[in-house]
Amino acid sequence: MPLVRISLQKGRTPAQLREIADTIHQALVDTYNVPPDDRFQIIEQREPAEIIYDAHYLGIERTDGLVFIHIVAGRWRDTETKQALYRTLAARLSANVGIRPEDVQVVLSPNDRDDWSFGNGLASYVKEA
Repeated sequence: MPLVRISLQKGRTPAQLREIADTIHQALVDTYNVPPDDRFQIIEQREPAEIIYDAHYLGIERTDGLVFIHIVAGRWRDTETKQALYRTLAARLSANVGIRPEDVQVVLSPNDRDDWSFGNGLASYVKEA
């Protein structure tokens, strides 16, 4: 049930964008216990002036190849699972798409089961009384 927003500078081909999205989704399936058919992603390509970042924050050297991955997902995963996701995303995006691990920034926004409606005006993960 994660909603994934992928933000990066313009210039990638449609095939590269799809590979980035596929790689992120597979990492979620493999490390975050997400069902394979639970895929909701938004890709935002921005002009260079629309992405502002500190190239040296926390001693990590970032480039304009920086990719922001914002994942909204349930809060029931532990720290070890989150760390495995971060490592897997950095490694696979590097191997599959050539994105430097230093340029993979992940932000999780945890929420609860009653925070999701997938349609029909229902809280999809809440059992009706």
